[in-house]
Amino acid sequence: MKSRGVACSYAQIQDHGEAPESWYLALLGFAEHFRTSSPPKIRLCVHCLQAVFQFKPPQRVEARTHLQLGSVLYHHTKNTELARSHLEKAIPQFEDVKFEAASLLSELYCQQNLVDSAKPLLRKAIQISQQTPYWHCRLLFQLAQLHTLEKDLVSACDLLGVGAEYTRVVGSEYTRKLGEVHPLLTLCGTIVENWQGNPIQKESLRVFFLVLQVTHYLDAGQVKSVKPCLKQLQQCIQTISTLHDDEILPSNPADLFHWLPKEHMCVLVYLVTVMHSMQAGYLEKAQKYTDKALMQLEKLKMLDSSPILSTFQVILLEHIIMCRLVTGHKATALQEVWNMLNVHTNSCKWIDFHDADCFPGLYCLSVNCMDNAEAQFTAALRLTTHQELWAFIVTNLASVYIREGNRDQELYNLLERINPDHNFPVSSHCLRAAAFYIRGLLSFFQGRYNEAKRFLRETLKMSNAEDLNRLTACSLVLLGHIFYVLGNHRESNNMVVPAMQLASKIPDMSVQLWSSALLKDLNKACGNTIDAHEAAQMHQNFSQQLLQDHIAACSLPEHNLISWTDGPPPVGQFQAQNGPSTSLASLL
Repeated sequence: MKSRGVACSYAQIQDHGEAPESWYLALLGFAEHFRTSSPPKIRLCVHCLQAVFQFKPPQRVEARTHLQLGSVLYHHTKNTELARSHLEKAIPQFEDVKFEAASLLSELYCQQNLVDSAKPLLRKAIQISQQTPYWHCRLLFQLAQLHTLEKDLVSACDLLGVGAEYTRVVGSEYTRKLGEVHPLLTLCGTIVENWQGNPIQKESLRVFFLVLQVTHYLDAGQVKSVKPCLKQLQQCIQTISTLHDDEILPSNPADLFHWLPKEHMCVLVYLVTVMHSMQAGYLEKAQKYTDKALMQLEKLKMLDSSPILSTFQVILLEHIIMCRLVTGHKATALQEVWNMLNVHTNSCKWIDFHDADCFPGLYCLSVNCMDNAEAQFTAALRLTTHQELWAFIVTNLASVYIREGNRDQELYNLLERINPDHNFPVSSHCLRAAAFYIRGLLSFFQGRYNEAKRFLRETLKMSNAEDLNRLTACSLVLLGHIFYVLGNHRESNNMVVPAMQLASKIPDMSVQLWSSALLKDLNKACGNTIDAHEAAQMHQNFSQQLLQDHIAACSLPEHNLISWTDGPPPVGQFQAQNGPSTSLASLL
């Protein structure tokens, strides 16, 4: 939850008809000045708030000050015990204080792994907040989210059902509980557009709906289909950024929806743009928006330690890591894997890391450490409960078995579980297309070229339909390789040239390396000496770039991460390597 700072206290006390003394306003002003300084001067902010108690203020002022102190200490310091003490003192007080204090205190309990203390606190606050619609709904969402994180989806759905019924009774139309996502997204959009309310909150609600719509398409791997929604979302956030947010808590549930501060929404739009760019293969655009988002996040985290900011940071790092691996910057990718682990160290439980991440495995795959890649993917596969992530891991593990060779039985067992021709386990268009590619790759290595061509043409059909550019480039170059082996040089050239062009646009270093090697052999076979020499030079350049990056990555102390498959990350335990322990032979 966003920390609204100490300046809001004045407005909230005025709302209750009290006229605070000039000393109180002065102390609040100084506290807010110190809190929002760059960098923040939190110690001085806390001193100003603590000074309020010296004047023996009225009960409401005292309660509000305890809440503000608890909020500042929780969000900006590591003194959780003192923050907890102030929040606990605020809870028995006035309604406008106790619910916010309960919400913050439950967050603090969860941060300290005291979930069993957070749940009853939220339940009690929910019971007594029914006459305060804003906080009643917000607390219901908070408890439902807590159950979701514990994977108690039944309890979470029950709570959301209670919230849906409550909002129906009090006349909040846009929070209606709807049954199925696919047929009702259009209806949701209509409801949002027709809702009459505060312009700021309506735009905020529109952003929320569009984020759901965009992420729904991205989860389904429909990169082309999502473009109109993404464009609307980007335009919407520009509108919101020009509106003034007075941050007054609404008393009417129809005005309740202000789900994120404007600054957080801006980062979120950058994030979904990065997700789209990564899936589409627009890696330079993904890099550009990642840099913007991370810069904005750093500024926000100086004033607000909300857990959602760490979540945004992890997702951004996940995507930029994949970009680095594709573009031939493995050393940088490895350091960003390490940064991501540090974020997890400060904000996540360790079981959640392997449940949500397989990035050490992707790095192992990129540096040809196949045994380590297998161990990483197997560990992630064992722990994940997310169906799409499971399919993603299985696809990558299958590629490891193909490259290792002599793993036929394990490979067939995996491929039966991700058969794209029937009973594919997830609805993702992108993952199903990737499964066809993996089948084509296996058939190629087994010399079953007609079967390989069938699978790869299906991959091309699906990837072209949704602008999955990297998958298109991989399929084209593999088809080109098949035609070259079959002696059809003309058809091979028709595949490899566009593969190289597309790989250069992404840019995908591995596909460019592969394509340049094929072009060299093709031109040599066709007697095109000059073109063959040019392709050979390109291949040499790509080889050297990848080799240098490979050596740099394997020489980093973080390279030892390849052997970590269990428990917390071994932060601070790594020593620098003398040189690379793996070979680029399979790439060169």
